[in-house]
Amino acid sequence: MTSGGGLEPANYRLSKNTALLTYTDLLPYNTQQGVPITREFLLKLIEVLLEFVRQTNDRNCKVLDFHHPADMRRMLDLDIPDRPVTLQQLIDDCCLTLKYQVRTGHPRFFNQLSCGLDLVSMAGEWLTATANTNMFTYEIAPVFILMEHVVMEKMREIIGFQGGDSILAPGGSISNLYAFLAARHRMFPAYKQKGLSCIQGQLVMYTSDQCHYSVKSCAAVCGLGVDNCVEVPSDSRGRMIPSELERLILERKAMGHIPFFVNATAGTTVLGAFDPIEPIADICQKYKLWLHVDAAWGGGLLLSRKYRHPRLSGIERSDSVTWNPHKLMGALLQCSTVHFKEDGLLLSCNQMSAEYLFMQDKLYDVRYDTGDKVIQCGRHNDIFKLWLQWRAKGTDGFEKHMDRLMELTEYMVKRIKSMPDKFHLILEPELVNVSFWYVPTRLRSVPHGPEREQLLGQITPVLKGRMMTAGTLMIGYQPDDVRPNFFRNIISSAAVVEADIDFLLAELDRLGHDL
Repeated sequence: MTSGGGLEPANYRLSKNTALLTYTDLLPYNTQQGVPITREFLLKLIEVLLEFVRQTNDRNCKVLDFHHPADMRRMLDLDIPDRPVTLQQLIDDCCLTLKYQVRTGHPRFFNQLSCGLDLVSMAGEWLTATANTNMFTYEIAPVFILMEHVVMEKMREIIGFQGGDSILAPGGSISNLYAFLAARHRMFPAYKQKGLSCIQGQLVMYTSDQCHYSVKSCAAVCGLGVDNCVEVPSDSRGRMIPSELERLILERKAMGHIPFFVNATAGTTVLGAFDPIEPIADICQKYKLWLHVDAAWGGGLLLSRKYRHPRLSGIERSDSVTWNPHKLMGALLQCSTVHFKEDGLLLSCNQMSAEYLFMQDKLYDVRYDTGDKVIQCGRHNDIFKLWLQWRAKGTDGFEKHMDRLMELTEYMVKRIKSMPDKFHLILEPELVNVSFWYVPTRLRSVPHGPEREQLLGQITPVLKGRMMTAGTLMIGYQPDDVRPNFFRNIISSAAVVEADIDFLLAELDRLGHDL
């Protein structure tokens, strides 16, 4: 099994005349002879990128060539020079960067929620980088703004919203923050101008004890304090218990507090659990609370008629939804969306009417200037790679992709169950998160219980270390509230086939049988 051998700098040599030139010989600095030099430089870089793509899809290449940080620092020249380096040195730098980069699109990379290398989405990212434009006004990004409008409308339609509004944000954490800000603004519109003085009481928000940490971060960042982000207990499968939510709402109301926001998670980070949206929506309706669904991870199943229900049943009753195409749908990082049932709320909440950007007397319909809807002003173009990918697959293609990922997960569960001596399945997954322990030879005759779980928890990080050193496989692990370390395998890459899952299980046994 090879690593990044094809990415050795010696394999990518510029012509003798070009190699010793510097950035000042490229466009836009050299307008006389810069075109052929720029072309040679960029074509050589494309060769490097294409070799990385080839290796990423080659099962004979390693997932990673691991080195400890101190060793890696000695291997690489990362210093910032006073004088320009040559164009050849820049190509060499690119080679070495990718040689030691984890191949997250490799069929045997199961480590992250966002993985895979969709080539159409990648092509979209290349074009986006070349266009290099912001997304705050129609006048500087007319095509991309219209694409965003069309795709966001389609996503709201799939959720079940009639009308509404949406925006792309830099990650699911910020998408959740936008939902929090909109909820507070709708309940207390004077907050934007007056601040805390307009709220006569302590605001309280609710989320399950299995939620993404960004929900608690909203409470910290926005002045509630983490103590007022109330964690609702979950059941044995990691799903919020609605009766506990109602009990905790009444408990805080009796204290004179103001419950206003409930976050339901559709696909928890660790177990892939789906909170029951319908009964949670009933409670929110009863007590007039904003319901946000964090479907950053599980939102892709909205595209599957087979797997959407009952996991996401009732999502159309929510006030806002976070949905990250860069996760289950395989769009390249980053691509996160947040959707609102009520139109105009984003603008009302975040608008600052900066006259130097958002003039109202422009020659076009200024409703297409999206920058005043957001808190960040400058916004990266995250839409084109998703639009291009959706054009390539069609909605039907995305549905097939979602169904395939779930079928592969079911296959993995079946294979684990067929080897109960070597693997212990923690629970039946609702999504593509497969949680399990590997059982080495010496523990296979030990009855399963708390003592064996502690031993398996100690073995898990050691086996992960062996896995990374070998470079053949990557699977994440973590503890939770009731268990020591266990593996959490993610299947979200279109490159994965059944043989990769067979390899995964056999490789864990090869690397860990003697632990």
